[in-house]
Amino acid sequence: MESSQTLLLNQGFEPIKVISWQRAITLLFLGKVEVIEEYSHDIHSVTMVIKIPAVVRLLRSFRRYARPVKFSRVNIYARDNYRCQYCGKKAPIADLTYDHVQPRSRGGLTEWTNIVSCCYLCNRKKGGRTPHEANMKLLAQPTQPNWVPAVAIRVSLRSVPEAWRDYLYWTGDLGNDGP
Repeated sequence: MESSQTLLLNQGFEPIKVISWQRAITLLFLGKVEVIEEYSHDIHSVTMVIKIPAVVRLLRSFRRYARPVKFSRVNIYARDNYRCQYCGKKAPIADLTYDHVQPRSRGGLTEWTNIVSCCYLCNRKKGGRTPHEANMKLLAQPTQPNWVPAVAIRVSLRSVPEAWRDYLYWTGDLGNDGP
């Protein structure tokens, strides 16, 4: 029960994020959500018994205020679609690094407009030079995104609760025949 988590949906039944079951119950008592699916476990208080919510849906829409996108390695990779901006190779996060287009040794800053996703091979090839000096071409000029690129909810198929399956988007087969 300690590790039970709750899937939070927006008004249109789209997944927003995963929250703790304690937060879900708080939102329920505040009248902000409705329970869509429940786990089989109960919580007992002196005067009541409540089933732990597995999936809850917001009753009212909320407005996300425009905040600048946080500068982070993961958001850089997401902005660049997990693709090396020199050779175009798409790669998992473990195989990517980032590169200063204008090298730091030459006054290049660590900011959205000077950082690109890069594979390790291209990073070594470019070294402390500009792309022009290294005879390498950028696929796209780096810019600061005005949208949050990393909003996907990542869950393991093996650990996803059965109650969530109807509310998540899948790109593969959900059969139990897998490894």
